[in-house]
Amino acid sequence: MASRKLISSGSPFEAQIGYSRAVVADEWVFVSGCTGYDYKAGTISDDVVEQAEQTMKNVAAALTEAGAGVQDIVRVRYILPDRTDFPKTWPVLQKWLGNVRPAATMIQSGLMEEIMKIEIEVTARKTVAPSSSGAGSAGDPPAGV
Repeated sequence: MASRKLISSGSPFEAQIGYSRAVVADEWVFVSGCTGYDYKAGTISDDVVEQAEQTMKNVAAALTEAGAGVQDIVRVRYILPDRTDFPKTWPVLQKWLGNVRPAATMIQSGLMEEIMKIEIEVTARKTVAPSSSGAGSAGDPPAGV
């Protein structure tokens, strides 16, 4: 039987809707769609680039709590209400995922609130690191970036 661990970010949406920020099943980590909310400050920028950066920080934080890192991402889905915003986010996504190069899909769809301009969902597979040097903190892109 697979082990299962639920990860929460503290977002009110998780309790209201009934989901987890991430679910760890053995070596697999499934991170729910994250948006650009800064949960500590309770704010979200109106800028899609700033939202993309905060969204990746939220993804990284969920992965860290799950015992994984950005370098373990194998699949990513980008969801944007306006597909013409996607190219604006590429420098941020390149910074975070350029060395990881996961399988990816971009979907145009409405999001839960009008202010939300990007949502990112990832699947990761935890790897056993050969050393304890780590890949940085939850708010950092993977090493070598």
